Amino acid sequence: MIKQLNEYGLLGPDTTYIHCCHFSDEEWQLVKDSGGTISVAPQIEMQMGHGWPPLLRARHLGLRPSLSIDAVTSVPGDMFTEMRAAFAADRARVHAEKYEPNERVPKEVLTAREILEAATIDGAYTAGLEDRTGSLTPGKQADIVMIEGKSLNVAPVIDPVAAVVLCADVSNVDTVFVAGQAKKRDGKLLADVDKARVDVEASRDFLLEATAEKRQ
Repeated sequence: MIKQLNEYGLLGPDTTYIHCCHFSDEEWQLVKDSGGTISVAPQIEMQMGHGWPPLLRARHLGLRPSLSIDAVTSVPGDMFTEMRAAFAADRARVHAEKYEPNERVPKEVLTAREILEAATIDGAYTAGLEDRTGSLTPGKQADIVMIEGKSLNVAPVIDPVAAVVLCADVSNVDTVFVAGQAKKRDGKLLADVDKARVDVEASRDFLLEATAEKRQ
């Protein structure tokens, strides 16, 4: 399909490709040559049978893949879940490939730091926002996620990156700033969470009722 889109002149740097699990070598090259970006949704790709999340393959080609959720109706909508899913999926893929032929597992596998980059700076790059966010750099807007590292699920912290990628979850997020504005502080969201819950539950009830009426 990528080749066909190329023939129509539809490939370009303004396109992000998702679920690229079965791209051929030619398709990968077409995406790279056109300046396209890649986003990998590990949970959905494994859960829905799309194939192994191609994070390492994309990185080998210099495509700087990001992480994405895809469908929050089926999987959690947080980056901690996606980071761990991506890490585990690639290790599982490598071990599965080497098990039957009884070959040694290669040393070149995804690292925790590469996973964190996919969730942060490479996510900003994919979204076209790298000049504004994705890293703590002078001149960028103040987007900060502060993670509390004394909880039992991350203690004792030895490698901070590995602790964030492999151990932390949303409960460890203490403070969040977006463009310098506090959105979460001391572990509590600075928003009307109760109203949001009531609204989404009302929406659910409306949809279920409408569906039930159509079935009658």
